Amino acid sequence: MVRELLAKLSNAHGVSGSEGSVFAIVKKELKGHVDDIREDAMGNLIATKKGGKFSVMLAAHMDEIGLMVKYVDEKGFIRFVALGGWYDPVLYTQRVVLHSTKGPVYGVVGGKPVHMMNDEERKKGVKIDDMFIDVGASNRQEVELLGIDVGTPVTIDRQFAELANNRVTGKAFDNRAGVAMLIKAMQEVKSPHTIYAVFTVQEEVGLKGARTSAYSLDPDCAIATDVTIPGDHPGIDMKDAPVEMGKGPVVTIVDSSGRGLIANRKVVSWLKAAADAENIPVQLEVGSGGTTDATAIHLTKGGIPSTTISVPSRYIHSPVEVIDLSDLENSVKLLVAALKKKPVL
Repeated sequence: MVRELLAKLSNAHGVSGSEGSVFAIVKKELKGHVDDIREDAMGNLIATKKGGKFSVMLAAHMDEIGLMVKYVDEKGFIRFVALGGWYDPVLYTQRVVLHSTKGPVYGVVGGKPVHMMNDEERKKGVKIDDMFIDVGASNRQEVELLGIDVGTPVTIDRQFAELANNRVTGKAFDNRAGVAMLIKAMQEVKSPHTIYAVFTVQEEVGLKGARTSAYSLDPDCAIATDVTIPGDHPGIDMKDAPVEMGKGPVVTIVDSSGRGLIANRKVVSWLKAAADAENIPVQLEVGSGGTTDATAIHLTKGGIPSTTISVPSRYIHSPVEVIDLSDLENSVKLLVAALKKKPVL
C-alpha cells in the first residue's frame, strides 16, 4: 500500500549528495517491475521500462533538506551549514541524526536560550549561523571518536505518523511523496512507450540530477513528481495558493511566477484528458512559490516538453509536512492513465 511505502521513504534519511538509503529502498521496490535499473555518474537511479520509440522521462528527487558538519569546536559543539531551503526558526531546538562513519549519532540543535535574549534578539530569533549541534560530547576528540568529521551529513529525527481523515505527517514528504508516486506508477503502468523513471539527486540545491539525466536521456517529454503548497489553512490565502488537500493531484501550468517552469500546454492537456477520461480529480496550478526538477528538464538541449504532477503538502520544508493520502493515490492513477496514451506534441 502507498501508506506503508511513504512511511518507509519518509523515515529514511538522505540529504542532497547523500541519498544512498533512499536509493536502496527505490531499487528494492522496483526489482522485477522494470527492464533495467542503473546508477549514473551523478548518482541518479534510472529505471527503464522498454517500449516504443517515443520516450517519457518521469523524475522524482530523492534528497531532503538537511545539514552538514562544517566545524567542531574545542568543547565538542558542532557548527554546520544548511543544505537546501531552511526557515531558521523551524530548525532551532530540533533533534537530529548525524550519519557518522560509525553509524547514526543523535544530537540536538542548540542556541542561545530565549530566557537569556534581550528584546531585540527575541524579535530577530535565532539564526542558523548562531546555532550548533550538541551530541553530548565534552571536547573535539570525543566527537571524532563518534565518527563525526567535517562533511558528515545531518538529518532531522522525526517519524511518520497518522492523522485524522486519511492524512499523514512526517519529514521529507518533499519529495518522498513524489518518490512514492513514481515507484507505485512504475509497478503498475503498462505503456506502449519507453518510460525512464529517474530518481534524481541534489534537487534541493539546484535541480542538479535532473539536469544531467535529462541531457543524457533526451526524452520526448517529461513529468516531474513532487509536492506543492496548498492555500487551505490559516496563515495563507487561497488567492495566493489556490489548491487544496484532498481535491486531487495538481498539474502545473506555471510555477515560481514563470521564473521556473512554464509548462508545455500540450503535455498539460494530455494529463487533463487522462484525468477526465478516468474521472480522476485534478487541480491546475499557476504558482508564485518554488519550482521542481521540471524546470531543469524543460531547458535541456533544444527543450523538452514538461510539466509537474504534485501532491498538495502543508508545512513543506519542515519536519511535520502533511498530505492527504487520497491525493497521492490519485496522482498514481493519473500517471498510469496518462502513460497509456501518447501526447500530441
